[in-house]
Amino acid sequence: MGDWWQRNIVEPGKLPLLLALTAFVLTFVITRGITRLIRAGKGPFGNVSSGGLHIHHVVPGVVLTVIGGFGAVASARHGFGSAAFAIVFGIGAGLVLDEFALVLHLDDVYWTEAGRKSVEVVVLTAALVGLMLVGFSPFGVNDLSEDELEDRGTVISTVAVNFLFALAVLSKGKARMAIFSVIVPFVGLIGLVRLARPGSWWARRFYRRRPRARAKAVLRAYRHDRRWAGPGRALGNWLGGKPDAELTRAADHR
Repeated sequence: MGDWWQRNIVEPGKLPLLLALTAFVLTFVITRGITRLIRAGKGPFGNVSSGGLHIHHVVPGVVLTVIGGFGAVASARHGFGSAAFAIVFGIGAGLVLDEFALVLHLDDVYWTEAGRKSVEVVVLTAALVGLMLVGFSPFGVNDLSEDELEDRGTVISTVAVNFLFALAVLSKGKARMAIFSVIVPFVGLIGLVRLARPGSWWARRFYRRRPRARAKAVLRAYRHDRRWAGPGRALGNWLGGKPDAELTRAADHR
């Protein structure tokens, strides 16, 4: 364990990334815990307001993200400054992405069905940063040898091919798989050979005159959603809290 830590975290200067990820995850967990207590009317916590205006925690999150981001750019890769700014950035990013759905909809959908997007984005972000932390590089350039890395043509072609893979998977309506394929190109290859989701650009363009392929895509999407909707909903409820049905209906009618 000590050798892995020294090889993958300390030596390449990844300690700030580890600190940022830890701060990000802890901020999300603590923030969700506090908001759930406020929702239940328990504990000493309450909503922050000024002049009747509800101050969402995305506001201080944006401020901390800006401070941490610019501070990290201005500081060296090592030392106390980079570590401190990494923590500030992680805290700010955690606060911002915890209310990602609010920013996306420009509405207070925190406890609605649409608010689940915040939890999904946080989990996705933590997973991607975790992959980068253990050594994965975007577009698979970590798989190249030292000689290949010195050849700019090889690097550019590798990035370009893997980017096209990710773009093709995204056009098939598989956004999560496309994002992960940026870090792990093999994921993009799997998404590329599988059927597109109904309603995606790929399905509209290439399945328009292929009724059998269109029917298979609909059936596969139905089976996939039926298999994973329950566990996904349960995990979302455990991480972020159960959405309020009345608030969800009110948001749908707005």
